[in-house]
Amino acid sequence: MNISEILSPVIKKAIFELFDVNFEAIEFQMTRKDFEGDITMVIFPLLKSIKSNPAEIGNKIGSYLVENVNEVERFNVVSGFLNLVISDSYYVNFFNEIKENEYFGYVSPAENEKAVMVEYSSPNTNKPLHLGHVRNNLLGYSVSKIIEASGKKVYKTQIINDRGIHICKSMLAWQKFGNGETPQSAGLKGDKLVGNYYVAFDKEYKSQINELISSGLNEDEAKKKAPIIVEAQQMLLDWEAGKPEVIDLWKKMNQWVYDGFAETYKNLGVDFDSYYYESNTYLLGKDVVDEGLNKGVFFKKEDGSVWIDLTDEGLDEKLVLRSDGTSVYITQDIGTAIQRVKDYPDVGGMVYTVGNEQDYHFKVLFLILKKLGFDWAQNLYHLSYGMVELPSGKMKSREGTVVDADELMDEMTQTAKKISEELGKLDDYSAQEKEELYKIIGLGALKYFMLKVDPKKNMMFNPEESVDFNGNTGPFIQYTYARIQSILRKATFDLNIKVSDVALQSKEKELLKQIQLFPEIIQSAANQHSPALIANYTYDLVKEYNSFYQTVSILGEQNENLKVFRVQLSKKIGEVIKSAFELLGINVPKRM
Repeated sequence: MNISEILSPVIKKAIFELFDVNFEAIEFQMTRKDFEGDITMVIFPLLKSIKSNPAEIGNKIGSYLVENVNEVERFNVVSGFLNLVISDSYYVNFFNEIKENEYFGYVSPAENEKAVMVEYSSPNTNKPLHLGHVRNNLLGYSVSKIIEASGKKVYKTQIINDRGIHICKSMLAWQKFGNGETPQSAGLKGDKLVGNYYVAFDKEYKSQINELISSGLNEDEAKKKAPIIVEAQQMLLDWEAGKPEVIDLWKKMNQWVYDGFAETYKNLGVDFDSYYYESNTYLLGKDVVDEGLNKGVFFKKEDGSVWIDLTDEGLDEKLVLRSDGTSVYITQDIGTAIQRVKDYPDVGGMVYTVGNEQDYHFKVLFLILKKLGFDWAQNLYHLSYGMVELPSGKMKSREGTVVDADELMDEMTQTAKKISEELGKLDDYSAQEKEELYKIIGLGALKYFMLKVDPKKNMMFNPEESVDFNGNTGPFIQYTYARIQSILRKATFDLNIKVSDVALQSKEKELLKQIQLFPEIIQSAANQHSPALIANYTYDLVKEYNSFYQTVSILGEQNENLKVFRVQLSKKIGEVIKSAFELLGINVPKRM
């Protein structure tokens, strides 16, 4: 039991006995470094109920706790804050309770707990994954791991945008310029090959537009009449009509892309439990619109189009079915959400990892699903995230100026290799061990740099800065983990000995307080859908450990009992680092 759980009921009892007031909302915080204490009770909320000054209230409650709670040794009151000093024995007992639990802080799902479906990645099949997809995948995967660790079953999914005019552009360009080229003959991953033809289409399209403009058409007319765009639009109609040769080409080129994506996902360390394809879902939702019309959720305009009026919610009217009966994106998303719950009946909520340019879309989607009466619609969340920019500026897919995900991962590995070689600590590693380590460091740097930033914020990604072995970076934390493993390898005694009689130094106490926070951090990160909370908690823990490491002797300690405790404490810190990094999808090396 953590200290706030021990203190809360006693403080409530004290308030009632001392002031004849029932008070439930006890507020705690960590004691500030410049005051003596381990945990602080905030007095100010009591002032509305108790006619007294903060110092008097704090002193009375503090005295009551010293008399009635063994764990409280002494106290001090500063302004409206009651700072409590907790006994060493409490922290040592806490440590002995959790030290054998390798995954301390993780919670197993309750038997009837509803599952959560987390959607992320959701790429188009006309180009390879790029830097923006990297942030999306890392966020979605990490949030799924965090929600799972908080005590819920999780399904990881994506919807692949495998149809539409953009897909036809790549297909048509390959038909015109490809000469039968395949990923095997080109020596390219399939997604890159298809992406090259998407760029080739755009290049030819612009050339034709310029020719038409020079022959007398204005720009708008030229864009509509360029032969290559007319052919692409016809190809889309042929696809929708099920023309065999178009469907065969579509399947072949999409498979090239899927094979390429699978390789990227494997290297990035993310995976999925299910896949949805827009080619299968784009007709979903139309039957729901009919039901919604009957219920009065939607209304029909004179031209036959179907809408929903959300003006009472501060939004506007939203089209859900065109006058010709064809659906729009929101219709598909309504149908897909309903289909997912049919496929996975234990799902009670969903998380959509999609960029912040879609904020309005998801507000509308969630509102519509609530109005349609689905109880799980109360538990839908848009994990909205900001853009990733580079020092060189924004990226453009059509012009082929994106930062390719595979190339980025290779670059990160090479940067890690360069820095590691400069440090010169890997002389006894085999070539294979070195390469594995460079990848762990490089990917750890990339993932941590992406995930330590609040998802809602835009971010500037700097590869060199992310691989720094000092500061708030993945490699800095990985290096601390490796340092702890080195200590454990050198320890020659039984690490399972129970240590009880220990007089804690301030650094040891601070570490134990940090460890105790971990379960609460996991729950907060799950509730807020924010891997940044886990990342920055881990950095704070590692900073505290490094201060401890530099301040006290560990293996050189003469007192055997104290030496065992400090090594055990180091081991536990290593386990928490590893657990936290697993939630971020980051591996930790045993040596660096």
